[in-house]
Formats: sequence, C-alpha cells, structure tokens
Amino acid sequence: MHQSKTAFLLTGRPGCGKTTLIRRLVEDLGMPAGGFYTEEIRRGGRREGFALVTLDGQTATMASVHIASRRRVSRYGVDLEAIDNVGVPAIERATAEAALVVIDEIGKMELFSNRFRQAVLSALESGKPILGTIMLAPHAWADAVKARPEAEVILLTEANRSQVQSELLAELRDRLRTAST
Repeated sequence: MHQSKTAFLLTGRPGCGKTTLIRRLVEDLGMPAGGFYTEEIRRGGRREGFALVTLDGQTATMASVHIASRRRVSRYGVDLEAIDNVGVPAIERATAEAALVVIDEIGKMELFSNRFRQAVLSALESGKPILGTIMLAPHAWADAVKARPEAEVILLTEANRSQVQSELLAELRDRLRTAST
C-alpha cells in the first residue's frame, strides 16, 4: 500500500466478496463512515435487482427487473432518481462530514448518473480516505478513475480476501488516525 494513496478501490469478479469486505472493514474500523453500499434484491432465490443502502440507513431500489427504463444493464432497468436522490447525497454528506467515504460501487448502473460521477470526483479530490469498489470490465470513465494518482486498485479474489482485509484494515486505521490528528 502506498502512502500517497487515499482511495482504496476493490475490483474483481461478481460474487468475490467486495461488498462483504467493505461492510466488515467499516464495522471493524468503528469510525464515522458515510456513503453507501449495494445489495442484491432477491425473491424466491432469484436476483431481481439491486438496492442502494446508505450507511445512515436509507434504502432505494437502484435497479430491478420490474423497472421500465431506457437505461438498462443486462435484464435490469436502472432508476436514475434513486442514484441521484439517495446515493449522490450520501457521498456528498460523507465527503463533507465523515472520516471515511464509502462508495460501493462505481459500476455501470451508477455511471449512468452524471451527478454520481461528479460526487465521486469531488470525493477523490477531497483527500479524505475512500473505501470503494469499481467495476472490473473496461469502461472509459471508470478506467480514468482507476488511473488517478490517489487511487489504489486492489484485485480481490477468494484466495487473497483475508490478506487484503487485514492489510486494508491496518492501512485505513493508519490513515484515519493521521487524518484526525
């Protein structure tokens, strides 16, 4: 891990544990964190969509097989208003007030929103520690974020998950201790 990095962005295949790891790290750190994570919406064992859940307890359906939208990822219609009205303000509040900004995730669905892109850039430019996930597949905007000097992209796999967890926990504790002094 590099001293100049402030944004730690996990990437990897779907289902490798990125969101679970972020939630564990936030819990283990016990610091004031803000932002959001995503979780699957399941019914009868089938994934029907994705919810956006803020760290201060708001929830919105970001994408669903039941949403009719011209913005689509695979079989899911994307609700831009959920991203703009719940996800973006959560990032903005975290950037302004929290010790740690959580952005799970910087992915195809979220990137439909220009306000989301701007909130991510503002968070990156704030110098605050960021813990996030970013899409693995090539995408011009996401690739530009990965290439930023403050971003450290970490490929998460089942094999390295516990090592990444302990290294990131130590790094973030150090960052947050330095930031609060």
